[in-house]
Amino acid sequence: MPKRRTLLAAGAFLPFADARPDAGLAGIQREIDPARIEAIVRKLVSFGTRHTLSVQDDPARGIGAARDWIFAELQRYAAASQGRMTVELQSFVQPVSPRVPVPTRITNVIATLTGRTTPERVYVVTGHYDSRVSDVMDAVKDAPGADDDASGVAVIMELARVLAGRQPESTLVFAAVAGEEQGLYGSDHMAQVYKDAGTDIQAMFSNDIVGTGSGHDGTRDEPRTVRLFVEGVPTAETAAEATVRKSVGGENDGPSRQLGRFVKSVEPADMKVRVIWRRDRYLRGSDHISFLLRGYPAARFTEPRENFNHEHQDVRVENGVQYGDLPRFCDWAYIARVAKVNLAALWSLAQAPGTPKGVVIDTTRLTNDTTLRWQPSTEPDLAGYEVVWRETTAPDWQHTLPVGKVDTATVDLSKDNVFFGVRAVDSTGRRSPVAAPKPSS
Repeated sequence: MPKRRTLLAAGAFLPFADARPDAGLAGIQREIDPARIEAIVRKLVSFGTRHTLSVQDDPARGIGAARDWIFAELQRYAAASQGRMTVELQSFVQPVSPRVPVPTRITNVIATLTGRTTPERVYVVTGHYDSRVSDVMDAVKDAPGADDDASGVAVIMELARVLAGRQPESTLVFAAVAGEEQGLYGSDHMAQVYKDAGTDIQAMFSNDIVGTGSGHDGTRDEPRTVRLFVEGVPTAETAAEATVRKSVGGENDGPSRQLGRFVKSVEPADMKVRVIWRRDRYLRGSDHISFLLRGYPAARFTEPRENFNHEHQDVRVENGVQYGDLPRFCDWAYIARVAKVNLAALWSLAQAPGTPKGVVIDTTRLTNDTTLRWQPSTEPDLAGYEVVWRETTAPDWQHTLPVGKVDTATVDLSKDNVFFGVRAVDSTGRRSPVAAPKPSS
């Protein structure tokens, strides 16, 4: 690979081109089945409660029954993978904590579809299969959890079923996690296991409350909108990194924010991804935060307008109003469309080159041009790289400069005036998410 390309003309930039949905994606999306999604949600509801502290050894009721059914279903899907998909029960004992009064076994059900070209590059999608009622410590009362979060589990299970027989270039992980309502414990353990193993997770998505686009309170329905929450400043940013960011900017350029831009660019034609520039809803959180804490790019999908009568509520009728998270309030076609959004993002990411690593701006000398460097990739179908930039006041990238299969480029634009990024391109034109540079040391 040539080491340097010097480009002195800013006029060589082209208008920014979005990443395109991967070829053949539409055919895969057509296999997402609303009827199967409905069956999954209703089956999970049939276990009565899936509270993390509920019974684990009853074959018909409680979180243990739900765990075993999810595991068996994912194993059944994996049979179509010719050995590429494996399914595991990832268990640990959660010590006593504010919402766990006694040491409790928590189990994640994880299906891993190994990539055929770059298996070391990993993309994760989760839904949480535990549920709750008004009292977060009540492990006995019926807690249907249809929307929160059987809907998200149905998404990841349907994705696993549809993709089990296919061969993505990179590794895909479909996980039903537990302990979310008690404190994100299942996803926290899962993320730490990956971190300890040095796993290269380049994107993670939590699907939490994705059951309906209903306006429900007199507002208009939004059956073709899903929210995607993406942070700007990384949760895992260190004090030293914060000091650098305050000097150079980049509050809107963290890895998760770049992930959100990518997802928006590959959204299906019949769905709108409404990207929200926050880590999660106001003062609230979901399982993607466990991955953000470990420095992984992560985001949360959720429905456009939550109905709080149906979340974290005892099933009851008061003053003619039905409370409780019941299947009747879910829209199976809507959940299927959310699954297609996830599929578009995951498949396009897995088939594209990986996000460039080690991207820096040379700061060894004061100049009015900008030199960017990055680690060259060894992916077999890599065609080259593109330098991108935008005005500091622009929300998205505006300009692109193809620079070829190099690891350094110098551009006649001042790093003082614009924001830069670098993305990889493969031989078929697939583009990675953008990586924003840091100043070189």
